[in-house]
Amino acid sequence: MKRLLIIDDEAPVLHALRRLLQLHFKPQQLSVEIFSDPLLALQRLQQQRFDVLISDYRMPQLDGVTLLSRARDLDPRAVRMMLSAAADFATVLAAVNRAGVFRYIPKPWSEQQLVADLHAALAFDPCATPSAYELERRRLEALEPGITQVEWGPNGEVLMPGDLLTRPSEL
Repeated sequence: MKRLLIIDDEAPVLHALRRLLQLHFKPQQLSVEIFSDPLLALQRLQQQRFDVLISDYRMPQLDGVTLLSRARDLDPRAVRMMLSAAADFATVLAAVNRAGVFRYIPKPWSEQQLVADLHAALAFDPCATPSAYELERRRLEALEPGITQVEWGPNGEVLMPGDLLTRPSEL
């Protein structure tokens, strides 16, 4: 049986997700635990291994990126997903770069897409041999730390470091 941990500070969201998952997964397929307190969720992660983690981004005690980053330190095999109403690209970028999220799920979610993303997460094997793309990304990152972390502008353009933007005459 696979294990899923969901963290969101809004109880109605947690209960809606639990009901949704009960419609699409049998109890012997998926065990679901929910937490409204991210610090208690971290304590639970120290006690129990989970296959998939879904965390909200904006929570009062600890943001989802920090929570999922800490969760990755505890168990890098757990597949991490972010659930958020935050639509700014910086949030998505932080989730991918800092927490290594597998999927970013917008609120309000599409039931069909959320279930498909969860099926993909449950089938994902983080211990599988890395792709050629991933191996090259790791090689480049080892040579030049930070080179693969790109900041994107609102129109999809790559942003240059701030000091270059403030001194264009020196380019």
